[in-house]
Amino acid sequence: MQQVAITGTGLYTPSQAISNEELVAAFNQYVDLYNAENANAIAEGKLAPLAHSSPEFIAKASGIRSRYVIDKSGILDPTRLVPHIPERANDELSLQCEMAVNAAMQAMSAANCGPQDIDAVIVACSNLQRPYPAIAIEVQSALSIEGFAFDMNVACSSATFGIAQASGVIRDGLAKRVLMVNPEICSGHLNFADRDSHFIFGDVCTAVIVEDASLSTSGFLVRDIKLKTMFSNNIRNNFGFLNRADENGIGQPDKLFIQEGRKVFKEVCPAVAALISEQLDALGTPASELKRMWLHQANLNMNDLIARKVLGRQPTVDEAPVILDEYANTSSAGSVIAFHKHQSNLQSGDLGILCSFGAGYSIGSVVLQKR
Repeated sequence: MQQVAITGTGLYTPSQAISNEELVAAFNQYVDLYNAENANAIAEGKLAPLAHSSPEFIAKASGIRSRYVIDKSGILDPTRLVPHIPERANDELSLQCEMAVNAAMQAMSAANCGPQDIDAVIVACSNLQRPYPAIAIEVQSALSIEGFAFDMNVACSSATFGIAQASGVIRDGLAKRVLMVNPEICSGHLNFADRDSHFIFGDVCTAVIVEDASLSTSGFLVRDIKLKTMFSNNIRNNFGFLNRADENGIGQPDKLFIQEGRKVFKEVCPAVAALISEQLDALGTPASELKRMWLHQANLNMNDLIARKVLGRQPTVDEAPVILDEYANTSSAGSVIAFHKHQSNLQSGDLGILCSFGAGYSIGSVVLQKR
């Protein structure tokens, strides 16, 4: 089988950040306003009062301590709790395209290639700014790339599934080099009035160059890819183009991110650990040979449990690097951020796993070997 390699990565980080302390202060102000405005209904038992949050609760529940966002002013306004992201004119670059171009330029520089060397563009992320024209085609145009482009969505697993698609495109002879980008504006679909989830997400964009391994001797060989999906309602977002056809559903909480966190933890962790272990067994590779696990950065406790199940012991910080304390959950981009930031000290021949998991449920696992 034709070999494929990842030869470059890029990362766009928004300039604005929100600490847990800032987020909690705004949320608690909202809670006080809500409880005051609904005092009579609460006293009559018609409504339940909302409870305050705390930075300590967030850090313990998730490992998250801050997040980067496109706009913090709207999020921290207790009377709004929604980012200010004005729509752009049709002749301007979309926000996701702008983010993607920034990350893509870094990835191409790392891979020692330019737009003229790219044959295809894949935009893979959990939420797309519009249905059409494809954001990927806009990115292709903005970078003056020839060939073809398309969007895809597998929620938090979009990046690993995107790497799988890019690898298939190359192995089918449709392209020699593919740009795969993950512009995640997660603050746009987050309910900042929900105590159980308002702290989860951040905004970011990652980019990966996937190419025919014969074109370069750098980067990481893609040794194996394993994908799996299992239907579940435990993570859901019902926002879609048919919402306007049912006036009763407009503005309902399920048009934003919702999840049953405890159920997700209990069901996803063992499934991910089992898939990785089965993948390694099929390759004849003991888990002890893994030098790095770039896991989906959703929850520190989830990553810790999965790594322990796979390795059979507590992982070191170097073996399972964490970036969610700074970036929070950035959906599909999280594992790629970890890969981007924690790969330079690996030696030729070292093995690592890039793995993401989330809504669907979906799991994508890519075994990589340093060249």
